[in-house]
Amino acid sequence: MMKSNSVLFLSNGHGEDAINCQIFQALKVNCPDIDVSALPIVGDGSAYARSGVPIVGPTSKMPSGGVFYMNPLFLVKDIWAGLIALTWQQLRAVWRHSRNCDLVVATGDIVAAAIARFTDRPYVIFLSAHSSYYEGRVDLGLILRLLLDSSKCLAVFTRDALTAADLNRQGLKKAEFVGNPVMDNLISTGKDLQLITGARTIALLPGSRLPEANNNLALLLQLVKEIAVVASQPVQFCAALVPSLMPELADIAARSGWLHQGGKLIFTNLKQPVGNREIALEVVCYSDAFADILQQSDLVIGMTGTALEQAVGLGKPVITVPGNGPSFTYRFAEAQNRLLGISLKVIGTKPANYDLIQEAALAVDRTLQDQNYLANCVENGLERMGRSGGSDNIAARLANYLLIVDRGRSTMLY
Repeated sequence: MMKSNSVLFLSNGHGEDAINCQIFQALKVNCPDIDVSALPIVGDGSAYARSGVPIVGPTSKMPSGGVFYMNPLFLVKDIWAGLIALTWQQLRAVWRHSRNCDLVVATGDIVAAAIARFTDRPYVIFLSAHSSYYEGRVDLGLILRLLLDSSKCLAVFTRDALTAADLNRQGLKKAEFVGNPVMDNLISTGKDLQLITGARTIALLPGSRLPEANNNLALLLQLVKEIAVVASQPVQFCAALVPSLMPELADIAARSGWLHQGGKLIFTNLKQPVGNREIALEVVCYSDAFADILQQSDLVIGMTGTALEQAVGLGKPVITVPGNGPSFTYRFAEAQNRLLGISLKVIGTKPANYDLIQEAALAVDRTLQDQNYLANCVENGLERMGRSGGSDNIAARLANYLLIVDRGRSTMLY
């Protein structure tokens, strides 16, 4: 009796974990008996835990959150927190576990590719960290190019069509774009968001990493007040939060001068300059309505990574202000602006202060009134992110590779 196919998923980032989980869910449809496992190189791999994928090695949350390339000081902090020992333990775990794996699926950059090659097993990679929109012409560097050219690397999936064409021109013929998995599973569930008919809906995305997301939400609450003051039309606000941020709402409200009542952040003492009339201001917070909030929003304000890419892919205009990091800084936002194009407006080049918050509020109001720009955002989102279905397409190719493995086993048996 032949054993079930075994696939090991590798990822080096929180967004990359989510991408692999999307691919896994699609692969399970084609190969229901498949044996899967994962190693999140960065973070605790909570996305895998929620998807029921066993983790085969040690994990740890590093101070940088996996983005130490933004600042060399973050790398020093990670090393001090045990990065070297953790990496050695992860390599040992991957080597032991991969002996029985038929295929390795790596999502990320050179780190994920290097560990996949280290297993000496066949592997595919979703190259999430590179795009020709970032760089004009992708510079893989010598080491990553060797990893992708390896005979063990069966396929290189890119995050957009422009990058696949670029890599093909550079001679990497195995590179192809079949869709970006981050655009999958963004279908509204029908959840009642308590929206007011006739008001424009603004989504708030403070990020997923604590305590940074806590500080980002406090900053966004300042921006919400300024938007309400300058708005030329009725607006309403929904915040899509990670579950771990919900218990901190009372504290965030208290230090921001707001009230917290049952998942709502309320500000009662705001007055508009014209007429000096008071405004009742609410931000309704959810930890289980991300897709619903994105789908029903007219504009997104965010300080995060993958979620803003998803918003742009859905045709939404995005406004962002740099934070204090460590992950969401001006350097990160500027790179994201190159990736996402006209749909993303970055306000300021330094951590947001009062003047930049006022500037961002005016940008929000202007954006919601610019119908031509809003239409262009829909077209730009499709160009930059592609349509949904990437997970299914990648999973279909993985299933084909595993079928070849099965045929090879059958030949050996006879």
